[in-house]
Amino acid sequence: MDEDVDAAENEGGLEGAIEGFVEAQGLLGAVLVLVVGGVLLTVCVEKLISYLTRAALKLKISLFALAILFTGFEFDDTILALVLSAGDLEGAALGTALGTGLAIIGVTLALAAIIRPFPVDLPSDYIALFAMAPLMLIPFVLLGTLTFVHGLLLLVAFVLAFGYIIAREYQRDTPVFRTTELGEEIQADGGVALPAEFSEISEDRLVGGRFASGWLWLLLSVLALIGIVFASMLLEAGSEVVIDGFGLEETVFGATVLTVILTFEDVMLTIEPVRRGVPEIGVGNVIGSVLFSVTGNVGVIMLLSDLEISRSVLTFHLPTVIVVTALAAYFLYKGKLKRWHGFLLGGLYVAYWLIAIVVFGGVPISG
Repeated sequence: MDEDVDAAENEGGLEGAIEGFVEAQGLLGAVLVLVVGGVLLTVCVEKLISYLTRAALKLKISLFALAILFTGFEFDDTILALVLSAGDLEGAALGTALGTGLAIIGVTLALAAIIRPFPVDLPSDYIALFAMAPLMLIPFVLLGTLTFVHGLLLLVAFVLAFGYIIAREYQRDTPVFRTTELGEEIQADGGVALPAEFSEISEDRLVGGRFASGWLWLLLSVLALIGIVFASMLLEAGSEVVIDGFGLEETVFGATVLTVILTFEDVMLTIEPVRRGVPEIGVGNVIGSVLFSVTGNVGVIMLLSDLEISRSVLTFHLPTVIVVTALAAYFLYKGKLKRWHGFLLGGLYVAYWLIAIVVFGGVPISG
């Protein structure tokens, strides 16, 4: 964990500039940045949900596919992985990738199920792909050393997995989550009546009646996503300064707070769509993020340097990701995420942390 923080302090580019700015504001300024980041993230997530929904309906394409594309890529994690790899901290980068995949399920999906249980209507092949994603790492981990070639293979696996889902959605006559509140509003003649919660936003007056409005909604979705990424950077920078300022950087409490803050983006991108009746965005975020974390993100790490796999990855961290992902896949396969599913997934995540701290001396920072 200390390696992650040290590397983050040396980040370049926009993220490094943001962190430098926040550090210069002192502890009070960092707290204010946290508040601003949280508000901005909430607003941008709300906008992304509205924009993606309208884009999918206007363009008559799968909302689930759009959700996979827009929310499945963990841009901030990719930046962190590149920074850590460039700083000869590939082990920390791998830990972050695995930690992210686990947190997406043990925190994000678990909270969504606890707060509002929801139906799931996913094709079995999507669920199988989700369950098997961590298994793709096994042959590479068994080799003991990951190289540039292995990184390319994992990136290819990521592209194929995402491409398969997008292609399947494009070909399907019945889109994923056809039975949800939004799906029921898609009429047989192709007409669309937006549910009440999506019927009134100010942008409707500017975009709604224009030519190619679907593409305009898609462009606005991109802008909202940029806002989400920027807000996440503010939260990450602010949280690290606050935790350091209170002297919590080496404590379990500090690691817990940092993880909660770093996963806030994914929590919002999952819970809010579920709450507003479009779980396809939330589940798309979970499936896309896990697929990316254990394939694309790990592959990116290997592009810069080789990595010696530690024994704990093979004996504990990766097996935990495999088991928890398989369990989540089973719950998705059953057709409804129930509240007790969330408590079980969350409990397993807490147990993972406790074992990692007691037995292995630490946990990977996830976000």
